[in-house]
Parts: sequence; C-alpha cells; structure tokens
Amino acid sequence: MAYKAPAFILKSTLAAAAIFAAGTTPQASAEKYASIVIDLERDQVLHARHADAPRYPASLTKAMTLYMLFDAMKAGEVQLYEELKVSHAAAKQPPSSLRLRAGNTITTKDAINALITKSANDVAVVVAERLGGTEQRFATLMTAKARSMGMESTTFKNASGLPNSQQLSTARDMAVLAERLLEDHADYYGYFSNKKFSWGRATYKNHNRLIGKVEGVDGIKTGYTRASGFNLMTSAKRRGRRVVAIMFGGSTARSRDQHVSDLIEAAYKSFEPADITPEQQLRLSFSNIQPPVDPNGAAMPVLNGRVFSAGGVVAEGDEGSKSD
Repeated sequence: MAYKAPAFILKSTLAAAAIFAAGTTPQASAEKYASIVIDLERDQVLHARHADAPRYPASLTKAMTLYMLFDAMKAGEVQLYEELKVSHAAAKQPPSSLRLRAGNTITTKDAINALITKSANDVAVVVAERLGGTEQRFATLMTAKARSMGMESTTFKNASGLPNSQQLSTARDMAVLAERLLEDHADYYGYFSNKKFSWGRATYKNHNRLIGKVEGVDGIKTGYTRASGFNLMTSAKRRGRRVVAIMFGGSTARSRDQHVSDLIEAAYKSFEPADITPEQQLRLSFSNIQPPVDPNGAAMPVLNGRVFSAGGVVAEGDEGSKSD
C-alpha cells in the first residue's frame, strides 16, 4: 500500500514546493527556536511555533541515517551482526565519536546503539559509506528518501549533522520522520529507549535525559551544534496514546529538556475530559507554554560545515560535555 502523507505535513509540503519552484534556496533564520507537538492518533497538530521555518537539524540528522539503515536491514541488505568497516574518512570525524580507527570494524548493532546514545559522528560515516559508498552519495539518498516521505523542506549534506549551512530541516519535517520511524520500523524502535551503551572500556549514557524521567517517553534523538542550539526529537506514549514533540534551538540542554517536558505534559492534559469544548481544552492546556529564555544563546555563525568564533574555527558534534 502506498504511503499516505498525514494531514499535518501538507502545509509544509505546499510551502516548500513554492520555494523550490521559484529557485530559491532556503536559509536558516537568525532565530533558532521552533517547535511542534503532534497527536499521532488523531493526526492533529496540538501546538506549533515556527514549525515550517528552516533550521539546522544537528544530530537529529542521525535519526534519518538510522531510518535508512533500518530500511536496509528490513530488506535483508545489512545484517545485525555484520562487521562494518571503518575508513580513514570515518576515523577522522570530530567529536562526538567513539574514536574508531581506520581499518577496524564495528557491528551493525553496536553502530545503532552508538548513534542513538553517544551520537557518534565517526559511526554515522561508517553507516553512510556502507549504504551509499560515500557519505556525499548517502546524503543525496537521504534527501531523496526524505522528499519521498513528504519532508519537502529538508536537505541533507552529511550523515551526522555536523555543521553545514545547506543542511536544513523544519520541526514539522522532523515530526514526519519520527512518525515514519514509529510506523515503518516498529521492530527497531526499541533501540531508541536504551539508556546506555558500552564500547571498549567506556559506557555512554543516552543524551536524551527525558527517557525514564518523563512518563511514557521512549525516544528519539538529541542534537547540538552552536549554530543550531540544543534540539530534541522525542515521543511519548501514555494509556495507548502517542504524541511526538520536536524542539529546535534551546540555549542549554537543561532548558530544552524542561521545555519539551512541558510540551508533552500539556499535550496529555489536553486529552483529559473537561466541561469545555475540546478546542477550548487544547488552548487552555498550552496557554502557559512560552518559548525558552534566550533561545539564540547557543548560536554561532556557520558556513560550509565550519563554525566560526572569535578564537577561530570550532569543531563540534553532539552534546557531550556541553549538555549543561
């Protein structure tokens, strides 16, 4: 059966089509904050702010890399315990990484866990080269897949989310990706709830701190660069009802986590019976949700994959030690 795009993506699809038809390349705006909350059961947008504005996805990109890997596994093209080769290109990726060495291997299962918990940039390139031959070709395949899924405002230039001024997405598009991971790869979705991953002598905690702390949260992915701010794609299920919440542009991981937690709680509050209409209950539930303080505090200029500061180019990956 052909995939039918949910109603909540139609607005962004039409807007993106107009932009590309005009030959205009979208750019991320100076403001970094964006958010959206979706009730997947009713295919309803519960909350949205700047949901169709171009943003830097950072390591939310790895959710798409994983989607592509799960596609290949489902098709039998990649095996769970297959040894994936580490190239020189993969080994030289900046942190966050496992510090893999060229010539070594990592199993597909360990690669999945490393991408989800450690958000390892070297592992993202290992997967990209296994599936696409080169990371550049894989990014082209990622973009094509995204467009086929209705993510018309998304362009990928790498598999990790490391800074690139042309690598853009939107909160609404990331909600589409979250839904497709849940629907198309339910057999693999459980990996996103893993709280830790061990590699060699090290054990890494999942950067998604809402898992185990906010009721029902079971994934999906964090992201951070100075250009993007602190991002989070997450999903929760309570009493059989699932919501997806996306946020871009937090100034700290802590403030982002609190904001997304507030969005999730507001979503489930809106489902509660009340003596007012459902529309009034929805407005009331989200009425106190305000954008985070200093949403652009983590932002720095980015150009062609390099971030610039007063001290020169800054190499960066996912949250790591910058998470507080």
